[in-house]
Parts: sequence; C-alpha cells; structure tokens
Amino acid sequence: MAVDTFDTYLAEKTAYIEDKLTPALEQVGVPTALYESMNYSLMAGGKRLRPMLVLAVLEALDKPIERGVPFAVALEMIHTYSLIHDDLPAMDDDDLRRGKPTNHKVYGEATAILAGDALLTRAFSFIAESYRERTDVSALTTVNLIAELGKRAGATGMVGGQMADIEGESKRLELNELEFIHEHKTGDLLIAALRGGGYLAEASEKQMEKLTRYGYCIGLAFQIQDDILNVEGDAAELGKAVGSDAERQKATYPSLLGLEESKVRVAALIASAKAALAEAGLEHSALTPLADYVSNRKK
Repeated sequence: MAVDTFDTYLAEKTAYIEDKLTPALEQVGVPTALYESMNYSLMAGGKRLRPMLVLAVLEALDKPIERGVPFAVALEMIHTYSLIHDDLPAMDDDDLRRGKPTNHKVYGEATAILAGDALLTRAFSFIAESYRERTDVSALTTVNLIAELGKRAGATGMVGGQMADIEGESKRLELNELEFIHEHKTGDLLIAALRGGGYLAEASEKQMEKLTRYGYCIGLAFQIQDDILNVEGDAAELGKAVGSDAERQKATYPSLLGLEESKVRVAALIASAKAALAEAGLEHSALTPLADYVSNRKK
C-alpha cells in the first residue's frame, strides 16, 4: 500500500471510528457534567490506533469491519479512561493532552476520576449489549472479547504496567524492567485490539499467535518512539511538552541506550512485526503500513 493510499486509509478509518464514539456514550440517567467530561476526552482527537487495529484484522481476514465496531469503540473508551487518570496530579500531573487542557483542568479532579471510571465500565457493558442481539458473533466470542480486554487492561496488563511505571520513577531501572513497563502499559491494549479482531474474524490459532507477536513488537516500538519524541519531538506537533521525562528523571530508552540505539531498536521491532505478519499470511494487509506508521510518527 503506497504512502498516499495509506494516509487516505488512516483518514477514512479515523473518521469512521470517531463517528461511532459519541453515540456509544448515550445512556439514560447520566449526570450532565459527567457525560460532558467523558465525551470531552473521548472526542479529543488522537490516533485511534487501537480501534483501527481491530478493523484492520477483520479486513485482513475478509470479514466485515462493522462486526468489530463495538469492540473497537470499547477499546477507545478504555484507552481514554487511562489517559484521563494518567494526567491527574497524583500520576503524571499533565496540563495538556493532544494540545488541549487535560480533563481535570477543565472539569476538576473528582469529575475526571469519575469520568474515567464511567468510561471503563461503559466499555464492558457496551460490548455485552452490542453483541447480545447479533447473529454473526457467538456468545463464546463475546465472552472471549470481554475476558481478553479484562486481562489486558487490568492488573496483569495495562494497570500493572502503570503501577510498575510509578514504582520506577526516579530509580535507575534495568532495561528488562523498563521493557516490562512498556510491554504492559502500552503493548497489552494493542495486543487486545489485535486478538479481539482475531476472535471476531475467526482467525486460526497460528494467526492469533502471530498477531500477538506483532502486537508486542509494535507496542514496544510505539513506546520507544514516544520516548524518542519526548527528547527531540516538536511540542506544537505533539500537543504536549517535550523534555518532561528528563525533568522527572524518568527512565526511558534514550536515557538507558542513547538516542541512536533507541532508533535502531525501533527499526528491529518493526522488522520483527512484519515478519510475524508474513508468517500469518497477512503481510499484504493494512497491518504492514500500520507498523511503519508506528515507527515513523511525529506525534
């Protein structure tokens, strides 16, 4: 897929996903301030990479992307909740997210916490409610989706990675400790997207294994690239401050390996991700240029 074609693909899929987000929040009885806070962060922009991965897997295995919409939307809700909480004063204490004031700066800390809680719980109810009446997704598949998301987003996954990240602040971490943080804090939700797409597309056991490997590689590459951009990125393009990791004495790949070696590691991970796709017979899908997108991104 050519670069201009893939840019068009990204734009089309982002618009498609964003059109589905706000309607998924509609529930009777939600307090106005809470709804506005949830919607503010959910619709604050972003790469929409996780839901895009769900749709890309379905396309790669010749299944309709509409089948993946509820799971894709739920993933974006969980990702958004994690960002709201990550920005709080007790966590990273950030003022900006995607070039806009963070949720707690607009709505206050209490409402921001509750908005995150509400997005997390809505994600699971939305999956169950959306697939309950469908005939193209079995009850077993729905259970697998919920179990996968709970595992990858919870204490053994993303939340566990965030905890390790907090415990590692202002410490001299070893490379394997830093990799553990990134594997879970960033990688697990990407793996959930890919495996969820695999369940919905009725992927083979080998394809599920290779999709998991692909997710691990692009997840780690994504976070290393994030570390690189925090050193040499453009604050206006990133929508957040540059150099904040160094100010907080936070362990990063550039601080442990150096900037150039970090870039070499990103390239190696992307090559490994593409090799996994080839082994699964999915190398001609949009998942290949998506891997390049992760390593080439500037924000």
